[in-house]
Amino acid sequence: MARPVTLFTGQWADLPLAELAPLARKMGYDGLELACWGDHFDIHAALESPRYVKDKHELLKDSGLQCFAIANHLVGQAVCDLIDERHESILPAKVWGDGDPEKVRQRASREMQETAQAAARFGVKTVTGFTGSSIWHAVYAFPPTSQAYIDKGFADFGKRWKPILDEFDKNNINFALEVHPTEIAFDIASTQRAIEAVNGHRRFGFNFDPSHLAYQGVDYIRFIRTFGERIFNAHMKDVWWSKGDGTVGVFGGHTSFGDARRFWDFRSVGRGMVDFESLIVALNDIGYSGPLSVEWEDSRMDRVHGATESAAFCHRLDFAPAGGAFDAAFDKKRQAM
Repeated sequence: MARPVTLFTGQWADLPLAELAPLARKMGYDGLELACWGDHFDIHAALESPRYVKDKHELLKDSGLQCFAIANHLVGQAVCDLIDERHESILPAKVWGDGDPEKVRQRASREMQETAQAAARFGVKTVTGFTGSSIWHAVYAFPPTSQAYIDKGFADFGKRWKPILDEFDKNNINFALEVHPTEIAFDIASTQRAIEAVNGHRRFGFNFDPSHLAYQGVDYIRFIRTFGERIFNAHMKDVWWSKGDGTVGVFGGHTSFGDARRFWDFRSVGRGMVDFESLIVALNDIGYSGPLSVEWEDSRMDRVHGATESAAFCHRLDFAPAGGAFDAAFDKKRQAM
């Protein structure tokens, strides 16, 4: 049986869930990856009210949808970041508080631990999200960035996230970092280093998303095969990259998404340059049986049109792995078994 195709609701948080759920079903989705913003999933309500959890499940069921993961990228980002005025616009008021950077990071840490508890109450096994990073600003820096400086950043990540991951473990929930520029892990090398920083914590894994690796030149199929046992969720998201018009490089030139000068930009699934055929084969090879969750982003396309064609693309592309060797019929020993 092929995997369920779900929609990550983060880019749809302007719509109430009561409106988005039937729309998602109409667009061809089997379920939702619920974002912890908008009114899609409130972790405190889930912890305080069994009725809230029941009503949320009934809302999804009424549209024929399931939920396999909840997402708390925005709060997770604040755990390790160098906090500035941008964070106020993405954080809940109780996490932002007075805006004192260290207090914000501490409140974000508590909120992520509560996210694990809420996920357990809701009956899902995975929370996707970001970690933030105290060293992303130094990824290509002058004055020169020493490895000792980078080591301190990974140590800070380990110190802040180990208690969070321990709470995830207590609740039997996995945390799936979306490996992504601006996070502690943004390619294969930094991902390996992040695992080491949390001493290989069994609850630390990944929300695989090829779009954030491909335009960097990172082998995203190798990522799957390298970290297979830690891939807890998979985003289906496409990206295009080329030479643009030669005026903007891979760092983006401080341009906005959709600017024709860009070297890379996100595309509706199937309209970019990600090799999804090889991606599905690799996911099958590592035994990934979770959802294919569409994170739809395309600055040039109507989102309902794009999300609808993305769901159809994923359903058409996916297939169940083989139950045995294709040439087993010619093996007498196998026939006798």
